[in-house]
Amino acid sequence: MQRIVIVGGGAGGLVLATQLGKKLGKKGLAEVTLVDAARTHVWKPLLHQLAAGSFDTHAEEIEYLAQARWNHFKFRLGRLVSVDRTAKTLQLEASFDETGREITPAQQLAYDTLIIAVGSQTNDFGTLGAAEHTIKLDSPVAAQNFNNRMINACIRAQTVPRSAGSGRLTVAIVGGGATGVELAAELHASAKVLAHFGFDHIHPEKDLQIVLIEAAPRLLAQLPERLSESALRELRKLAIEVHTNERVVEVTADHLKMASGKVVPASIAVWAAGVKAPEFLKTLGGEAPLETNRLNQLLVNHNLQCAQDPSIFAFGDCAAYQQPDGLWVPPRAQVAYQQAMYLVRALPMLQRGEAVAPFVFKDQGSLVSLSEYSSVGSLMGSLTKGSFFVEGQIAKFMYWALHKQHQMALGGFKKMALITLSELLDRTYRPRIKLH
Repeated sequence: MQRIVIVGGGAGGLVLATQLGKKLGKKGLAEVTLVDAARTHVWKPLLHQLAAGSFDTHAEEIEYLAQARWNHFKFRLGRLVSVDRTAKTLQLEASFDETGREITPAQQLAYDTLIIAVGSQTNDFGTLGAAEHTIKLDSPVAAQNFNNRMINACIRAQTVPRSAGSGRLTVAIVGGGATGVELAAELHASAKVLAHFGFDHIHPEKDLQIVLIEAAPRLLAQLPERLSESALRELRKLAIEVHTNERVVEVTADHLKMASGKVVPASIAVWAAGVKAPEFLKTLGGEAPLETNRLNQLLVNHNLQCAQDPSIFAFGDCAAYQQPDGLWVPPRAQVAYQQAMYLVRALPMLQRGEAVAPFVFKDQGSLVSLSEYSSVGSLMGSLTKGSFFVEGQIAKFMYWALHKQHQMALGGFKKMALITLSELLDRTYRPRIKLH
């Protein structure tokens, strides 16, 4: 029986494990194993809402063990340490609880096909002080850490005398991409709700100052200019301070310094600019490591196989893939989803020795959520050839539909419908934001 091991339970990895489990594992055609260092999955595009406290993490988390049981694959807890390509084994490090007690020992897993889907992490480009003084919004743990600091800062602000003409709490967000823009709007909405839960002195315009800093000439620089202009217009309506063409060169405990000399005070600083693949990928494979680029991404061929080893695949943010037209696919959630569905079809064919058409990314456009205020997006078109622009309620519905698509890929239509019903019921008795 073929042993397929998938490392990384993000949006793409979990969808792939689920679909292969139903297609191959259920029929006994392959043993599918998912490996991840965490025990639960949270859809990455929701991290800005988790950071702002606007959704319940327990309601959104998917338990890997339960998902594996329901969809005919296995789950192993652990972090990938090394791969022995000759023996076709991978080594997982031991895992520990918060007290330091061992949960799982170091493990070795054998594979016939290995698929790397470990995603990406925030790239601070070595900026002075960024590692020590900013929160990198690239994981559920980091988002929860930000939320805890935000709530604690709001409680602290209740007892600190307000300086004339200045806010008591400043949140500086470095990076004007989708994550930074969405977080800024979500924080503004959360601040309004906080006023109803005892934080009567935290006003989103007077007491909370949100600053968004982008090194490029405009926000959402990788997306159509019209979308960028619409997002900027909405943020300015919310009195969010936006700085473009400003590169952060130093971060301290209480301020950020720009290359221009400008200084921005910051009670809390979030780094949401740039991504790179995890560092360990540079040495993966031992004495003959797999080929990577400057962002640590594994270089893959037209079937998403690593160049030096056809038994190892990589996809999503951790893979660098150049399409037949010469364009490199961007690190976006829809790329990981499309690549996962491609591998669901391609892997059985490759195992049978059949020819498989190369993967081609079909850009469905981009959507950016501005919390309860609006959404903007470009749909059904390549970013280079133009696209259909949407905003307001239509864009908000499309953004919501993307989340439902992810839920349906993991649990089918019936489960997605039940989850949606549960979400509607939760709104009748749960607070609109998490306060712990």
